[in-house]
Amino acid sequence: MSVPALRAGEERTSRDTRVLRGVTGEPLATVHEVPPLVARMTVKNMRQAPELGLAERLPVLAEAGRLFAKAALGGQTPEEYCHLQALASGVPVTVARGVLERVARESESLGEVVRRQVPAGAGDTARWVRRGRVLSVIAPSNHPGTHGAWLQALAMGYRVALRPGGRDPFTPLRLVHALLTAGLHPGWISLLPGGHSAADALTEAGDLALVYGGEDTVARLRGNDRVLVRGPGRSKILVDTEVDDALLDHLVAEIAGDGGVRCTNTTTVLTTGDHRSLAGRLAKRLAALPVHPVTDPRAVLPVRPRSEAEALRAAATRAAGTAPDLVAAHCPEGPLAPVGGPAVALRPAVFLLDRCDHPALATELPFPCAWVAPWREADGMAPLDDSLALGLLTEDASLVEKALAMPGVRTVVHGPVARWWQDPYLPHDGYLGQFLNEARGYARV
Repeated sequence: MSVPALRAGEERTSRDTRVLRGVTGEPLATVHEVPPLVARMTVKNMRQAPELGLAERLPVLAEAGRLFAKAALGGQTPEEYCHLQALASGVPVTVARGVLERVARESESLGEVVRRQVPAGAGDTARWVRRGRVLSVIAPSNHPGTHGAWLQALAMGYRVALRPGGRDPFTPLRLVHALLTAGLHPGWISLLPGGHSAADALTEAGDLALVYGGEDTVARLRGNDRVLVRGPGRSKILVDTEVDDALLDHLVAEIAGDGGVRCTNTTTVLTTGDHRSLAGRLAKRLAALPVHPVTDPRAVLPVRPRSEAEALRAAATRAAGTAPDLVAAHCPEGPLAPVGGPAVALRPAVFLLDRCDHPALATELPFPCAWVAPWREADGMAPLDDSLALGLLTEDASLVEKALAMPGVRTVVHGPVARWWQDPYLPHDGYLGQFLNEARGYARV
């Protein structure tokens, strides 16, 4: 398969190409990469695209969602897309299948999603307006559902120039085909595969930029008010209640759902109870998750080439220090399970820590890896801070209020709310509209 650049609705090839291989080693696609100059020129041209009103944009986005889920696009059926996406990303194929349905559903509701992000005071004396015309997006490969963010940007009136993640160009390519087929003006969307230099050029060229990345990216771009950086989630759960089977099921779903690759997957479990008992019971549940090839509909664990998987496990071991991985006792065959060729599934890990300020709690890895530690009220709220999502399994209302007041906690989930992260109206890391738009004063006679 060829993954071209798409500029102004036209597919463009490049002399700069790379072969994208799947987790099992076979070549999946030739990706055509644009140089930095082309990225800058594309954004410049996109600024000239005509305005489209909200009433024009929303029907196109709804139709694009339907096409993304149901239609053959670019010569590829939905099932062929899911198969390729799973092989390239190493995420279980059921994740891509779920995203097909999710995009179709959420594209229908984008009008209401945008409306709810408008401040109540925007009316007679203020207008809620865009801060720019072109949004650059440096997309990740960890989960195909992350692309819903820039669909919101289109709904808000932004043209979008997108650099796909290195492992998953297939999801954004399919979305761009769906948008163009649905009738979006070609000047409103561009797909620009490329390396780091192209990503940097695109970030600089756009009026605003949405950038996904790790700690290095966050540190490099921190303080730039033109760039919204979405980095590691370090999502946590506090268990301040009786641990029964239903609660264990909830913890397993939060840690390992979608292969444990979302930034909203739980990486730290703190408890006011017996942390050793909780860790042991949780490890037993996670160790029982089945191992299958990534394209098998029964697959629930992420898959990587063995060399990558060994590096991830080594990173976990370094962070843990002397802390034991309790899953190992239930998996004598080892943490990496062969699933064909060089591909291995990453079994979960549960590391037992004896204090809630252990430095390992800052570590997030793209597989089901959880750190379990004790927490007492005397420890204060700091161990719960720096969480994209903080789950509070407690009856203590004061803890909920304290968590909501912490700037480093971006979402508070009170109680065992199943699949809370699929709510299209729930802010991910604040509303995207807070970054893309601003209130400007307005007065008239």
